[in-house]
Amino acid sequence: MSDEQFPLLDHIETPADLRQLDKTQMSQVSDELREFLIQSVARAGGHFGSGLGTVELTVALHYVFDTPNDRIVWDVGHQAYPHKILTDRKHRIETIKKKDGLSPFPKRSESIYDTFGVGHSSTSISAALGMSLAAAQLKQNKQVVAVIGDGAMTAGMAYEALNHGGELDTDMLVILNENEMSISPNVGALSRMLIKIVTGRAYNKMREKSKRIMRRGSWLWRFISRWEEHAKGMLIPNTLFEELGFHHLGPIDGHDTQKLIQTLEVAKDIKGPKLLHIITKKGKGYKPAEEDPIKYHAVGTFDPEQGVIPSKKPSKPSYTAIFSNWLCDMARHDQRLVGITPAMREGSGLVEFSKLFPKRYYDVGIAEQHAVTVAAGMACEGVKPVVAIYSTFLQRAYDQLIHDVAIQNLDVLFAIDRGGVVGPDGATHAGSMDLSYMRCVPNMVIMAPTDENECRQMLYTGYEYNGPAAVRYPRGTGPGAAVQYEMQALPIGQASMSRKGNKKCALLVFGALHHVALNVAEQIDATVVNMRFIKPIDKSMLQSVAMTHDCLVTLEDNVIQGGAGSRVNEVLQSLKISTPVLNLGLPDIFQDHGSREDLLAEAGLDESGILERIHAYMETDQKTQLKSIS
Repeated sequence: MSDEQFPLLDHIETPADLRQLDKTQMSQVSDELREFLIQSVARAGGHFGSGLGTVELTVALHYVFDTPNDRIVWDVGHQAYPHKILTDRKHRIETIKKKDGLSPFPKRSESIYDTFGVGHSSTSISAALGMSLAAAQLKQNKQVVAVIGDGAMTAGMAYEALNHGGELDTDMLVILNENEMSISPNVGALSRMLIKIVTGRAYNKMREKSKRIMRRGSWLWRFISRWEEHAKGMLIPNTLFEELGFHHLGPIDGHDTQKLIQTLEVAKDIKGPKLLHIITKKGKGYKPAEEDPIKYHAVGTFDPEQGVIPSKKPSKPSYTAIFSNWLCDMARHDQRLVGITPAMREGSGLVEFSKLFPKRYYDVGIAEQHAVTVAAGMACEGVKPVVAIYSTFLQRAYDQLIHDVAIQNLDVLFAIDRGGVVGPDGATHAGSMDLSYMRCVPNMVIMAPTDENECRQMLYTGYEYNGPAAVRYPRGTGPGAAVQYEMQALPIGQASMSRKGNKKCALLVFGALHHVALNVAEQIDATVVNMRFIKPIDKSMLQSVAMTHDCLVTLEDNVIQGGAGSRVNEVLQSLKISTPVLNLGLPDIFQDHGSREDLLAEAGLDESGILERIHAYMETDQKTQLKSIS
């Protein structure tokens, strides 16, 4: 990338450099920034379409506002790659999502310009309001801006913040970036309302022109202002935002850099809460991404001239594909089945189901709490809901899992994708704690498959079980087990012996680390037990292996605290069995981004790490025993 290609951008390291340029040069900066983003992501991969849609907005924000003193809070963070490029990370952008590289989302420890760490949706307005209130408390002169997409506005938390912020006099600006997309196409009444507002552009133009030609405070100005409130109801619907107390600006073209700068400068001078509505196009400036924003939401490396070339079909199906196939097969057998997703149709594997069974498919928007409770309501009436959700997103609906499903012992199946270590998206997307936060909930049945076929059979088992059940599986592919079309329910709470070894050590495996455990066991001639169920746990199997082995090792792709291994400890203690137990799982830290393999190795959960820790534990235990004897 030469000075000739990026004559302005090459001399911008921070927003202070940007603000040294003339306002008329900002359109050229936007053009260069977009091309730089295309070339960088093409070489390194990463989130793509969202950032292309916010190039002009990013330039305008950092030009108008005094960042980092003024605060910009990005929602989710998919759209923040241009922000990272302009804020002293341009030369590291190709390390994004790689181990020890840049985070794919804003991260406070990474830069003073990243004012709030994100990854989950719909937090920006609450965080920005908190910052604005803090600035007022401390008597600091700073502006606070929240940038939120229309997809993120489907979550209740955004409205809780608007409801609170609208009654306060804080000078917070909310920018609603409407591009008709989150990851999947947007759904719901809000999306329809925003479309209606956009169709009222003629009214907005007439309103602004009228106010410019009339003297403020004149009798005509006062008459028009009173008439305006009545006319709104005829020309466009009165917006929810104005009713909540926000001064509503726009909608305006979010790809017109000069118009954005002009409008943001006006918004800075308006006192109280305000909302600027901009219209952008996801993937703007790169035709393939404009035409297929879902495909280009996040990409691997690609040739910008050719676009993303479909990769060869993997030899093994992913766990997501196993779930997708099971869901469609089960729906053919049982007309009561419905599929529910909180805006993750593609990621959770519901694309085919939505096509085959459109009237039994429910995308509720980015609203995890609602997804769980609407499933509970359906279950009350005899429908059989399957909630397809990422582990990290189920955290957001924990109260609903307990209060609305488990307490009432309702028949809801949770298909929990991305359990355990996930990888490049980092701590915000890791499913590291689900076994811990679910196993303490009464009435729950919790399963973790060791391979593809077991995943299918567990989904059937959970579906047939009369009560709340969860099947938790990892991202990516399994070991390549043959999948049986015929479905058979597993006995609830029953483990399975996978390998009989000597009496020194037994490995008790919960889920995805089973094939690694088998490789370890071959080297030390250990017994391997596929525990299958985290809850209820197989106490009979535990008692048997504990009484016949010198040492037990629990293995799980979950934090050790409160996880499946902790349940083993509790059972053995209740049975007054003193067999030593080594609990292996994820560490008591938030792991940064990296490949799944890298993070498992970092946690000591790869083959060599497990072997090393078992040997060290057994040696320590032997020394302890010898010392006690002497």
